Amino acid sequence: MAERTLRGRVAVVGIGESPYYKHGQSPVPEFQLALQAILAACRDAGLDPRAIDGFASYGEERSDAVRLAAALGLPRLRSATMQWGGGGGGCCAAVANGAAAIATGQAECVVVFRSLAQGQYGRFGQASAAGTVAGERSYLVPYGVIAPPQRFAMRVRRFMHEHGVRQQALRAIALASYRHAQNNPRALMHGKPLDAARYDASRWIVEPFHLFDCCMENDGAAAVVLVDAERARDFPNEPVYLLGAAAGASERFGAQAHNSPDYASANFTTVAPELYRMAGLTPADVGVVQCYENFTGGVVMALAEHGFFAPEEANDFLTLDNLLAAGGRLPLNTSGGNLAECYMHGFELVLEAVRQVRGTSCNPVARNDVALVVGGPMVAPASDLLLGSQDALERRVVQ
Repeated sequence: MAERTLRGRVAVVGIGESPYYKHGQSPVPEFQLALQAILAACRDAGLDPRAIDGFASYGEERSDAVRLAAALGLPRLRSATMQWGGGGGGCCAAVANGAAAIATGQAECVVVFRSLAQGQYGRFGQASAAGTVAGERSYLVPYGVIAPPQRFAMRVRRFMHEHGVRQQALRAIALASYRHAQNNPRALMHGKPLDAARYDASRWIVEPFHLFDCCMENDGAAAVVLVDAERARDFPNEPVYLLGAAAGASERFGAQAHNSPDYASANFTTVAPELYRMAGLTPADVGVVQCYENFTGGVVMALAEHGFFAPEEANDFLTLDNLLAAGGRLPLNTSGGNLAECYMHGFELVLEAVRQVRGTSCNPVARNDVALVVGGPMVAPASDLLLGSQDALERRVVQ
């Protein structure tokens, strides 16, 4: 029986994005932002938009696939998928879902995208004045645990306590993102550098998160074009191949009232091994990482759970020099990430991974043939992608 895998079956041939704005400041509606990003991705791919026959997205995406198909003049729509879960945990899984549609013959050309205009629909993650609460919030709100930083801070503080992780490790992640943003004219924090003194002096949001440990909130849209790997060489850009994908949650991670057995976790203990298994790679093969920063502490846990260092080694590994594109051991969030480029619920990280493999990033790295994207630390489901070059695809698979 042939192995069931997405490895090498599908490639990214186009990427595109709208301008990025501070939350609530987009001059156009969310649907128009989605169209801008999709058309930009089609231009990048040299593709007539009418060749699209599928869409994939995640996290309560509001730009409906059928409406997009009508606006773009598609002769038919064959596939429209939405990944479960809110926030950015689905940013990588949405790409995998689009790739699966192509690999199984349900579509020929799928656009995966995310669009967001908070001035039109309100801010994600903001506490509401609803008269009733249900699910997880019914256990938390009576005790004043209302906003995402409060909920996630508890997991991170537990991890820091158990493994002796210091605040400087979180700070290094924020400084690296801001340093990379200074070379990226697309970044919202371009021209707004961050140093250690400014980080340390910034106000606490909820310990251990300073202001600069928390992601931005933005408006905009981003998109990628996927096609079958056999067609990918017909497009102008070097194909970027899907090497591996995985999504899900560990045992009872979503248990109500924060009652999961492995509480101090980013939720990649079962996802990361599946990712490496499909790709036939190990952490040592990864040259650059784009890791979703809802909060910097989640990045610390996620990188440990992906095998880059043991939790007790976090303080030594997570230094600014180690995380920078120019010579770092593990270049991280090389466009600025959610902290300093833009917060498209993590989808801008997928675009930066493609740029790194293509060699077109504003912050090129020494080893760019394999790029890891980590989606949604501390949420469930979470998801992962490994993207790579033709050389990486042809590399001998680890047995």
